[in-house]
Formats: sequence, C-alpha cells, structure tokens
Amino acid sequence: MLYAILCYHREDVVCAWSQEEDDAVMARLAVVHDDLKAKGRLGPAARLLPTTAATTLRKDQDPPLVIDGPFAETKEQLLGFYVVDCADLDEALDTAKALAKANPGGAYELRPIGLFLPGRAEPAGG
Repeated sequence: MLYAILCYHREDVVCAWSQEEDDAVMARLAVVHDDLKAKGRLGPAARLLPTTAATTLRKDQDPPLVIDGPFAETKEQLLGFYVVDCADLDEALDTAKALAKANPGGAYELRPIGLFLPGRAEPAGG
C-alpha cells in the first residue's frame, strides 16, 4: 500500500534555521531516505517552497477565484511530502517515526493513497 506522509511544521521556525541547521536536518533525513531507497520503499518526495510562493484556486464559484498564498490559516504549514510503500499502517507509522526523529517538531499526517491509473478499475495496491 502506498502512503503519503505529509510534513507539517511551523514555516517561520524552519525558515529561520541557519544553513548549518538546515544541512544537519537534511543529513539526518538522508539516512532515513537511504534506508527506504535500499528497501525499495521510497517513492517521490518533495520539499515545498514557502507558502509565500503559493497560489490557491477556490473552485466553489464560477469562474474560480485565484488567491495569492495558501488556503488554510494555520500555525503549521504543509512543507513537503513523501510517498512510501508500506505493508500496513504500522509500517507507515514506523517510517514517520524515523523521519520525526531526524526532523523534530511539527507533525506528520499519514494517508493511504488510492492511485488511479487510466484503464484500471481499481486503485493500485488496493
């Protein structure tokens, strides 16, 4: 089963890290990434640019409304995500715990992915 691990953190905290602090977090995360890659479980991963670069399209009206910035007003922002192949939720939680140890603070939201491909009637991994 594919799981999305959505990485939330306070953007003002992460953006205030020095280059050395950021490099140290990325080095710790690389250890987890390498382990997942060696096991063939790491899919796409992305570090998102700051929310100041975001644009939101509100689709609840016609024509849709385009807004600069993120949709949600929250204390923590979505800063990135991983796609990992896990046997079950317990394995996905173990993966998120390893990522959390490397990059403390914030929260990880785990969601199973229903990947729909053209010509397929059921989600991949389902």
